[in-house]
Amino acid sequence: MKQFLVTVAGVLVGLTLFAVAAPLLLVAVVAGWARPAPIAAKSVLVLDLRGGLSDQEAQSPLVVLEGKSQSVMGIEEALRRARDDGRVSGLLVRLPEAGMAPAAADELAGAFRAFRAAGKPILAYSQGLYAAGQVASTYELAAASRNIWMQPGAPFQATGVARQDVFFKRFFDAHGVVADYQQRYEYKTAVNPYLFSDYTPAHRASELSWMGSVYESALTSAAADRAMAPAVLRSAIEAGPYSAEDARAKGLIDQVGQAKDAESAILAKAGDGAKLVEFGDYAARRRVFGPAGAPTLAVIGAEGEIMTGRGGPGGPLSGGQTVGSDDIAKAFYRAIDDSDVKAIVFRISSPGGSDTASEQILAAVRAARAAGKPVVVSMGTYGASGGYWIASQASRIVAEPTTLTGSIGVFGGKFALGPALARFGVDVRGLRVGGDYADALGMGAPMTASQRAAFSAWMDRIYQGFVGRVAQGRGLTPERVGEIAKGRVWTGVQARALGLVDALGGFYQAVDIAKALARIKGPARLESFNGRISPFEALQSLFGAGADGARLLSGALYLAHDPAAQATLGDLRQARLREDGATVLAPDLAR
Repeated sequence: MKQFLVTVAGVLVGLTLFAVAAPLLLVAVVAGWARPAPIAAKSVLVLDLRGGLSDQEAQSPLVVLEGKSQSVMGIEEALRRARDDGRVSGLLVRLPEAGMAPAAADELAGAFRAFRAAGKPILAYSQGLYAAGQVASTYELAAASRNIWMQPGAPFQATGVARQDVFFKRFFDAHGVVADYQQRYEYKTAVNPYLFSDYTPAHRASELSWMGSVYESALTSAAADRAMAPAVLRSAIEAGPYSAEDARAKGLIDQVGQAKDAESAILAKAGDGAKLVEFGDYAARRRVFGPAGAPTLAVIGAEGEIMTGRGGPGGPLSGGQTVGSDDIAKAFYRAIDDSDVKAIVFRISSPGGSDTASEQILAAVRAARAAGKPVVVSMGTYGASGGYWIASQASRIVAEPTTLTGSIGVFGGKFALGPALARFGVDVRGLRVGGDYADALGMGAPMTASQRAAFSAWMDRIYQGFVGRVAQGRGLTPERVGEIAKGRVWTGVQARALGLVDALGGFYQAVDIAKALARIKGPARLESFNGRISPFEALQSLFGAGADGARLLSGALYLAHDPAAQATLGDLRQARLREDGATVLAPDLAR
């Protein structure tokens, strides 16, 4: 029996090490133990945008596992340091081959222009721009470099903005699935693919409106950087697609060459002895946020779906970040209680989420203003639905021209799967104790008439509450908000014209406004008030582990590099081999 228990323990520990310790060791090395390489006297930073790009720097040390170790805000902050750093002599950008978030392109394009204004060259290199959704925004960012190179023979297909939606209505009808959803109102189209087989007139109008605004903004920005009339650039782009050579002949890019040629060209511009340095190595170095003793601006970030409780990284399969209302509210109250904090800059990039979680965050925003601390919102890719709810009563709202904004509306409901499952001999039965509404959201059948009426009243209350909060925060009448709400998505430039946004710009424009509202005339310190998630907490969030489970996983990291523990594991392995007479192939943790 004793030997059996030893064997079981060995197997469990071995499986834990294989599944958890290897990635944790990798994360620890990347996120905490590795020191950045020295920066040469003449350095050309190499910024590779072909991987994942989030809006904000992640709070979790496990973000490397999600493949998004770069952020728009992190890149912009590093470029601000680099433009004043005498050791940095230039920037080489590797462009993504598909599209990128339009607001991210807006913000990084502004950072590129500021970098060039400091007398430092940029070279943007592309191995092809393929016809994909937001590729016009990728070209906008490339144009901000004023020096675009492409690989010989590579495609230039940045001919517009496109999207596709998949509609399931006919499939659901054929198989008995009932999409029992309600919307407030016709422009709140997130569930339209389940309710219709094609775009409704309102859906089509809303999509084409924001797509056209994004395209127009990208063309206008690129035309200015290419020193071309917008109409001329538009005509040339829409006549494509082209090869790299044809794109150069049309004046859409500057040079055709291999990546090695581009590296040599930017090094030559940087001067004798210049060396290439990975952007991440430079960005990872100590950041200077302002002089000691200067007034403090608290920076609070919210990226991802809004939910109650704690936020953090999404699960291993879902990816992304979530915004926890407890986390954000706590950050606000910390800033309120800190006498050094004179104003708050609230960075939001969220497409929405829970209305109750959004209300908890909005209450904290109101509390900050009541305490005499202005709150200035900076919107990234999204400030929509719940993302706009939490922004609506800030002192000022700043958005990029292409930030997807507004979507003042609500939807909710369920899929009734009982009829579909019955066709396959699966019967869904239910029991209920209490009121009629108790099983309203059960999957067995569509809502009854009384349940639907109660659900509809609840949706109306949420919608009217949303409209009222926006009206109060933006100084508009409820009737006016009702006209521009109904779930419609606007771009930042459209939202500004409608009174939903105060100014167009990025994070540092919001900082300047916060300083002005706080009457700070000199320099200010920027201090993040988002509590960084510990490795222990990240494990709990990432794997859905409880406290005991997370401690077990954390313990595996210790076992993985402790010599005594490794020796014990070896003894356990040998005991099992002797008992079973089996051959065990040890997993290669380096793969």
